[in-house]
Amino acid sequence: MAVKKEQEREAVLEAAAGFYKALGAVLAGDVEPMKGVWSHADDVTYMGPGGAFCAGWAEALKEWEAQAAMKLGGVVKHDALRVAVGKDLAVVENREYGEAITVSGKGRRFSLRVTSVFRKEKGAWKMTGHHTDVLSYMKK
Repeated sequence: MAVKKEQEREAVLEAAAGFYKALGAVLAGDVEPMKGVWSHADDVTYMGPGGAFCAGWAEALKEWEAQAAMKLGGVVKHDALRVAVGKDLAVVENREYGEAITVSGKGRRFSLRVTSVFRKEKGAWKMTGHHTDVLSYMKK
């Protein structure tokens, strides 16, 4: 039982790593990898640092496509991953930080708190929720 739980935890961590790889692709202008990370169900939610509240895959995809179209570049790193795994749902909590290029073309450092939810669909962990909020000291 403990071995199975650890295997599922590792699979969720791999899914989270896939998200961050896809996020790097979005910053470079390519949304395709992000499509493979997410569930395409109507119950997904995406609440990114820009303030959008996207409900359902169609809305989330539209937001990711808009972000990719900006080709902002930058680097996103993550740390402090905490994982809770159930039978078909998993939650990953962590911090994201790095530097992004704003629409005006200026580099800006950022630090976010993040919660991601994954659901096991057809044997694979797919993202069903991603919520970020800016750490208060970064709002200054």
